[in-house]
Amino acid sequence: MSEHRPHAPLPDLDRLQRLSARLAQSAAAHPVLERLDIDEVLRIVPEKRAILAGTFDGRAAVIRMVEPDFTEKLAREWAELVRIWPHMNDGAYRVAQPLLHVPEAGLMVTERIEGKPLLEFLWQEQPDERPQHLRPAAEWLRLFTEMTESWRAGNALGWLARAERAASKQPFARLRRIETGILEHLRKMAAQLDGAECRDAISHGDFHPNNLVIGKDHLTGIDTGGSGRLPVCKDIARFLVHMGRRGMILSGQRRLGVDAAGIEIFTDVFGLSETERRLWLPFFIGIEALIRVETRALGSGRIRHAEDMYGRLLEDLGG
Repeated sequence: MSEHRPHAPLPDLDRLQRLSARLAQSAAAHPVLERLDIDEVLRIVPEKRAILAGTFDGRAAVIRMVEPDFTEKLAREWAELVRIWPHMNDGAYRVAQPLLHVPEAGLMVTERIEGKPLLEFLWQEQPDERPQHLRPAAEWLRLFTEMTESWRAGNALGWLARAERAASKQPFARLRRIETGILEHLRKMAAQLDGAECRDAISHGDFHPNNLVIGKDHLTGIDTGGSGRLPVCKDIARFLVHMGRRGMILSGQRRLGVDAAGIEIFTDVFGLSETERRLWLPFFIGIEALIRVETRALGSGRIRHAEDMYGRLLEDLGG
């Protein structure tokens, strides 16, 4: 959960009291936490983590406090942010600055970024102004991945199995019918990709427009930590599908259900090979569409957008 997403419903009083007690206990054990002031609870994910806002040494900050089972994951997130920070701490493309990590308390503090999440910003922009923001998003991701990119054997069958498991949980019959056709195409593509190399990197892992914050003269990525090595086409697909299933098609033209201009821009910025462009990226667009299963809590508009996107994806995969 980033500090820029809409606030979740307020947690119940019992959870707030437990969180307050844990913070007080941690502050007593770790004097450095006396420099931390909590202003707001942004979100509590039961049994996992709390996301808080406040200040550290007077600087606006986001505080993540995790349950004991997640301290190792938090340590990996911290290590990743420390790794990338020297490479992306100024200029047009940045990451949030790591400020404090207290492993024993399961607590991490990062800079709080000023600005608007990119998707929120795009909805407020005039339609003819929106397409200019696609290339900066692609360039941000390329800067993030380029130091660790390498080629190795892909795992199309593993990703396919994950998509099949997710698709079996789809609650909407009209989406299940389309997804059945998409899966058939993905199975054929997985067979074609058997043994094919895939470019991977230490990737963002959850690269969507609301994890990019647009400021006055720079674009900052948030929630960057902890991702392992992933195919770069997977992160590209995550971005394009996130917008596509919300009806945000900046160029006004779809391909594979997503923004056609977005495909071209990411292809250009990453210099995608023929196999990446023709097989891996379409494959991961299909995978990304299926592994994010819709829930009945979503509004009817979101379901209509998803149905439109999946229908276009199925049609183009067939072509």
